[in-house]
Amino acid sequence: MDERLAPETIVDGRYRVVERIGSGGMADVYRAEDLQLGRDVALKILHRRFSEDEEFVERFRREASSAAGLQHPNVVSVYDRGAWDGTYYIAMEHVEGQTLKQVVHGTNPPTPQDPATAVELAIQILRAAKFAHKRGVIHRDLKPHNVIVDGEGRAKVTDFGIALAGVSDMTQTGSIMGTAQYLSPEQAQGHPVTGQSDLYAIGVILFELLTGRIPFDGDSAVTIALKQVNEPATPPSAYNPAVGPDLDAVVLRALEKDPARRFADADAFIAALEQVAERLASGSAGSTGVTSVAGAAVATAYGLPPAETGLSQHTQVSGAIPQVSAYDGYAYPTTAPPEPPQDDRGSRRWWVALLAGLLVAAAIVGGLLLLGGDKVTVPQVVGVDEASAVTRLRADGFNTDITTKNDPNAPKGQVIGQIPNGGSEADKGSTVTLTVSDGPGNATVPRVVGQGRNAATKALREAGFLVREETAFSAEIGENRVISVEPGQGESLEKGSTVTITVSEGAERAAVPNVVDQNRDDAETTLEDAGFTVSVREQESDEEVGTVLAQNPAGGTSRPKGSRVTITVAKEAEEVDVPDVTGQTSAEATAALSGAGFTVVPREQEVDSPDQDGVVLAQDPKDGKLRKGQRVTITVGAFSPDLNPDPTPTPTPTPTATP
Repeated sequence: MDERLAPETIVDGRYRVVERIGSGGMADVYRAEDLQLGRDVALKILHRRFSEDEEFVERFRREASSAAGLQHPNVVSVYDRGAWDGTYYIAMEHVEGQTLKQVVHGTNPPTPQDPATAVELAIQILRAAKFAHKRGVIHRDLKPHNVIVDGEGRAKVTDFGIALAGVSDMTQTGSIMGTAQYLSPEQAQGHPVTGQSDLYAIGVILFELLTGRIPFDGDSAVTIALKQVNEPATPPSAYNPAVGPDLDAVVLRALEKDPARRFADADAFIAALEQVAERLASGSAGSTGVTSVAGAAVATAYGLPPAETGLSQHTQVSGAIPQVSAYDGYAYPTTAPPEPPQDDRGSRRWWVALLAGLLVAAAIVGGLLLLGGDKVTVPQVVGVDEASAVTRLRADGFNTDITTKNDPNAPKGQVIGQIPNGGSEADKGSTVTLTVSDGPGNATVPRVVGQGRNAATKALREAGFLVREETAFSAEIGENRVISVEPGQGESLEKGSTVTITVSEGAERAAVPNVVDQNRDDAETTLEDAGFTVSVREQESDEEVGTVLAQNPAGGTSRPKGSRVTITVAKEAEEVDVPDVTGQTSAEATAALSGAGFTVVPREQEVDSPDQDGVVLAQDPKDGKLRKGQRVTITVGAFSPDLNPDPTPTPTPTPTATP
């Protein structure tokens, strides 16, 4: 069954799948768009066959919770996690670039990197490991596949959550998780894993960057793991002549079988590589030197292991003392020691030489014990950055021990104290303890979602964070209130880090369409497509039934999307009896007809009698039924008296005849 997600799939209502960009043993990875924040993310989705396996689900959840607390320029950020459609997902920062595996093996044959580039990339990976280790997180599966290099040459480490945060509570199977070619010897044997295990893996990555190949390979994971445990690594210069003896020494120290013989921590590894980088930048040759048997004698006298004096486990007393290259007090042979001569006479000469060497070593030890070590002035390094301080002290012949302390007044990585103090005298080769600022410390991101913009900003600043603000429309969260916070509420974050709040602009606004004179269905569709809800009221009208007579708010006004628009729609008027108003006065008739819902149209007609003045003489229609609002015409009498009547003639008397 194909589990791949099709483009445009919406995951958990928030992430729109764009394309599949990778696949691993436990999950597929997709480029997706975060529909809430409008940014690309890398969406890792657990294979469904593992979603019912509690161990795998726990491992997947651990990846998110461990990595979410690692906010660093060289670590891929984790934004979100959740369950969806029967499986689980993690949303991470999407980095445009190539994995280190693609950088080296993108050509045939593979392309070794020049030493300066390889060293710079390794330092960036170590900075990520240093940041994680100080927070109790061990990666456990560092390999070129898990390092992405962006267009600016910045390396970012991903999949930190496969690590165990602190003490493991996973099964024994979990103790050997990883890729065989990059697995430390202790990891391959199922022993407890520490930060030195990650340093070993970074040593393998650096070897591969320099040579285009891995130091140990085989036909199976078991074969490779056995080589990791038993076989010494070949110096990288055997495959790439551009690698100097000092860089050989750094790589071989990182690849020591015994974790205690590797670099003490990522800081020490970084400091060693930075010295190599300085040498590469200056164009000088790598440092060389000779480790004599005296080194072993001094170690014996003081009860120290050979590594403390610069004598590696690779240097064995058999035949002539081999020529070695030394770096930072740690030596490795540049060539294999010659085979001892086979004849008895040659063998006797060899033992004579060895005895002479031991006598010289004893003399040197005696001199040191009688005279004491050289005293040198301890340089003042308080106020400078850790890397520069370590480089300066080691250049003057001192070892260093680093402790960290929170300090709100000093930037992270700055030296804030040293013992012995600068300017004092101390034995060359002794240890200077540096106290380095770990920054202002961590604080918990306060719960500010739903709060007003100003209150949220104040709370975050009081907690020690910088605040960056973004805005977004929201129909659920009121204007000027916080929709979300990144990193999330309750997460532990270094003080001085930036927390982004997304503030609501309220619901998105839009112009209300004008729908007057449209039919009801078209009007509702138009308004809903524009983002509004519609309320309908009906009104009797002579207009065609369903015609929009009016709307509120009016067309063209701006309103929040989701708000209500009321439309008034014509409905068929009810038919009622037409009252007979003939013989009533005009006022009485108008009141009766209007009260019944009709429109009254009066007309006048002259009458001869004042008794008919203002009286309804006729109406049309006289009776029957009409719809409310229809017209009823009434004819009203209008008497106009003659104000200038013709005079009545006086009758002429009839003459009476005289008898």
